[in-house]
Amino acid sequence: MPAGGKPTVRSRRLGSALKRHREAAGIDQSVAAQAILRSITKVSRIESGQASASALEVRTLLDCYGVQDEGERGRLEDLARASHQRGWWLDYQETLRPDYADHITLESDATYIRSWEPSLIPGLLQTPEYAESVISSGPSFIAPERITELVKVRQERQRRIEEGGVHFTAIVWEPAVTALRHDPAVGVGQLRRLIEAGQRQNVTVQILPAAASKAAGMSGAFVGFSFGVEPNVEAVTVYTAAHTTVVEAPEDLAAYVNAFDLLRSAAISPEESAECIRRILDELSDRTEEAT
Repeated sequence: MPAGGKPTVRSRRLGSALKRHREAAGIDQSVAAQAILRSITKVSRIESGQASASALEVRTLLDCYGVQDEGERGRLEDLARASHQRGWWLDYQETLRPDYADHITLESDATYIRSWEPSLIPGLLQTPEYAESVISSGPSFIAPERITELVKVRQERQRRIEEGGVHFTAIVWEPAVTALRHDPAVGVGQLRRLIEAGQRQNVTVQILPAAASKAAGMSGAFVGFSFGVEPNVEAVTVYTAAHTTVVEAPEDLAAYVNAFDLLRSAAISPEESAECIRRILDELSDRTEEAT
């Protein structure tokens, strides 16, 4: 059962998928309940994410629903097992807000991640120095020791990128990159990190030109997640100053998928983006040398 009886991101994803397969098969909850020797209430709670299903229960339900796709079956059984596993981020649970922990859970499970950032460098590409600068300049006071913990969390999150376990595409508005000119101590290292990240097989970095303000203004920062072999977006997190919201409704996901496609079309190519970042880095490096 999810901690405290409350739905978790993983339990909601599992429940939603099982409900979708049940309805596609034209089977009601009473038949599903009989298949796993549980009550209708139990099935309802599984589908709403309020209760976890075991891998055996998932396998039995998928048999009942006639789901033959081995990839889908394996994915949902793995998700059921993961629902009972402890994530590394729980070591920081006194530091992390629950909504941020939900974001990290999605990030940890994803096979594809797409990020749009109009004002900052994405967290998965931030240097420790940049991360500390961003966290400490936020709207809320954060104690120094907690800032240190949050920077460690960002670094831990980046392991998935470094290990090649996920395909990551980042679109960043140009002003977020050019703003690095104003802080050479942080900017040089961060620009180098962007160039290095873009050279990875599993990472794509694209710059949205400053002139593309209409495209940039269509949405605030968001991240899309896919969890299977195909890059179909199944969840989106949306950032605000106060919290992170997880979006899962199909009609809402479609809007974010469309927004990302429009942003990607308006952005310059990865090669042009790398050259743009390199020009800013060269300019900043020259200024730094002149000042010393």
